[in-house]
Amino acid sequence: MSLQYSLRIILFSTFAICSTSVFSQITKQERDSIYIAETEEQKNLPAKVLHAEPLYIDLIRDLGARKGEREWNVGFGIKDNNDFEEYESLIEYEWAPIDRLGLEVELPFLFFYDRRGASNGDALPQSRLEGLQFAAQYSFLVSPKHNLSMAGGYLHSFTMNAFNRYDSSRLFTGNLMSPFLVVAKRLGSNFHSLVYTGPVWERGFSGFENEFFFQINTSFHYMITGTRNFIGLEVNKIAVEGKLKTTLRPQMRLGITDHLMIGIVTGIPIDVNNDRFSTFFRLIYEPKAKP
Repeated sequence: MSLQYSLRIILFSTFAICSTSVFSQITKQERDSIYIAETEEQKNLPAKVLHAEPLYIDLIRDLGARKGEREWNVGFGIKDNNDFEEYESLIEYEWAPIDRLGLEVELPFLFFYDRRGASNGDALPQSRLEGLQFAAQYSFLVSPKHNLSMAGGYLHSFTMNAFNRYDSSRLFTGNLMSPFLVVAKRLGSNFHSLVYTGPVWERGFSGFENEFFFQINTSFHYMITGTRNFIGLEVNKIAVEGKLKTTLRPQMRLGITDHLMIGIVTGIPIDVNNDRFSTFFRLIYEPKAKP
């Protein structure tokens, strides 16, 4: 009698655990479906696929942007070099004037601190507003059936002189031109992959300050069920003069309110030369879209 009773307890416990597991799985699937539907399946709005956007090399509005969407970004980063410390900050505004087209204006700043002492200050990079940066991005493919989006874009920056040279030299030093292609694919409900790639030309007004490189930025993220929070890895690769410079950027994004998020990024250079570890924070404010 006791053996039969024990077997019943074991069978009942096994059934309860399995039932709980199945129920939890269904609940997660339902939560993901509801959250994705809130983004993709809004009435009277064009198709859009939910993708996780990398935090360091970010996009010009969401892929498949809808008219009236807008976003403010404020960023701050610290990079440790062997000889000096580099501080970067940015102010950025993105908006969609029409469906699928995103525009951006950005002011990126660089500040440097010399750890070695004032005697070596001549070799220290000069603090500056890097340039007046403008960009546009158009999503030419949005496929909810395949969870796939593709976009092409162009970024242009009017590069600027150091702060301490505004009086003695010209304000603008040249142009930076960067056409790019973005391909993003969501795998199931939670996993997101993205590739951002294209050439970059920088040409100085003097005609001698020229630089060319090719960037290949890939990212892979896991978005937490039913939220905009994610963890992931962004890999920034630059090919210049036959050499490949790679930086790994583990990152996470956390929603604070319905319209406010914070992103945290760590930079780990693979080929350590003068660059060392870095940290970057991005505060993202996305107000309600204008009709």
